[in-house]
Amino acid sequence: MLRRLTSAFATCLALALPTAPALAQEPVEAQLLPGWRLANGDHVAALHLALAPGWKTYWRAPGDAGIPPSFDWAGSQNAGRIDVLWPTPHVFWQSGMRSVGYKDELVLPLRITPRGDGQIALKTEMQLGLCKDICLPHTLKIDATLPAGGKPDPRIAAAMASAPFSEAEASVRGVRCTVSPAKRGLKLRAEIDMPGAGGREEAVVESGQPTVWAAEPETHREGGTLVTETKLMHMDGKPFMLDRSRLRITVLGKSHAVDIQGCDS
Repeated sequence: MLRRLTSAFATCLALALPTAPALAQEPVEAQLLPGWRLANGDHVAALHLALAPGWKTYWRAPGDAGIPPSFDWAGSQNAGRIDVLWPTPHVFWQSGMRSVGYKDELVLPLRITPRGDGQIALKTEMQLGLCKDICLPHTLKIDATLPAGGKPDPRIAAAMASAPFSEAEASVRGVRCTVSPAKRGLKLRAEIDMPGAGGREEAVVESGQPTVWAAEPETHREGGTLVTETKLMHMDGKPFMLDRSRLRITVLGKSHAVDIQGCDS
């Protein structure tokens, strides 16, 4: 299991990406870690971002105060499915607003299913947000060749091991979702039967539907149940049907995070 890969893995050399001159002048410096092939033929690589002091970047669901990242893989060769495997993020508060992301550095694993044997030509343009006193959009371009072999990289293994626990790993016993009408949208109340994740628990709700936006939730404990409530709205103000099976709730605690997919009811 990838979560249990150990630090005995040899370190791979990083391939420098074309970025701005120096970290002292730019908020981020990037490298592509070339990674290795898995036994099933998939390739694991990673984007390594080193952030200048005081700067942060954002998770896939950045919160009201963040800028969501996006990837365009057009131009890649021998690359079928590409999954971005997000490590557990941190919660930041500034001026009463919440954002979710990373500071100092981010190793962002990529799991690539090749279309055939041989090398993979990976080409993408990543749009991400960077924040310090102000927030600004930033573009990173990846253009690199991944070898057909390679050796496991402990930096990538550690990032994959830091991903949120699954429901089974976190002993989630049930997830009950109640949906009710709200002005210009729907109100969602999720009751999650699970042990505590440590300290103050925060929840992030993703609708799983590209046109449906979830407001910042309010989260509290009722004994062994974590309750999170939010409002869901269509980005164009249109009526919509909610697919509860596509809801994704991430619980962020001091000890660990939990990735919850869909509702039981």
